[in-house]
Amino acid sequence: MADQLTLGLIGSGNIGGALARLAVDAGLNVVLSNSRGPETLADLVAELGPRARAATPAQAAAAGDWVVVAVPLKHHRRVPAAPLAGKVVLDTTNYYPERDGSIAELDAEQVTTSELLQRHLLDGEVVKAFNNIWVKHLLSLPRPAGAPDRSALPIAGDTTEAKAAATRLIDLLGFDVLDTGPLADSWRFQRDAPAYVGLYFKDQQEMTADDPGGPVTADELRTALAAAVRPGEAA
Repeated sequence: MADQLTLGLIGSGNIGGALARLAVDAGLNVVLSNSRGPETLADLVAELGPRARAATPAQAAAAGDWVVVAVPLKHHRRVPAAPLAGKVVLDTTNYYPERDGSIAELDAEQVTTSELLQRHLLDGEVVKAFNNIWVKHLLSLPRPAGAPDRSALPIAGDTTEAKAAATRLIDLLGFDVLDTGPLADSWRFQRDAPAYVGLYFKDQQEMTADDPGGPVTADELRTALAAAVRPGEAA
């Protein structure tokens, strides 16, 4: 039963807050956290209602049946590793050097952002998800299962079990899922790839702030992923 399941959130900004809203709408309980302390989340908790509470990152990690990491990539080593052992951790991070500082392994395309988080967490099972869609469209595009205009989101992960668990959550939140393979392949929907953000705009030429978003089928997403080219590689 959804009402007996909990989504833990490490980071409760734009993406974390949006996922909390979708989770509450889906009948899940949510435990929110940030780096500034539970008291700073009082307004958001009040808005979300009785299914939501605020806690520390370690407490949110321990409470979640799934845990979302929605923090700037430069802070990924602050994510508490011990309480995430054996848990499915959905990683929303993206690499912005102007914000995160230069990370040599990412600049050299030697690893993906989620592989960095997986290395830090050791025993947590990281699944890349929710990083390639604008927060406004994350809130506007969810649809019931089977709806003809339901959108698909990509995931990547290193175990079948973790990806199945992530798929269940994403389905509850209103999206279909396209499995793109292991974490090493998640570069295909990282920043600036064809499947990154712009794909979900209704008007992909203008991409204005008032764009309501348009549905993206699994086939459309698959085509965008196939078009991805790593820097330095021939198209």
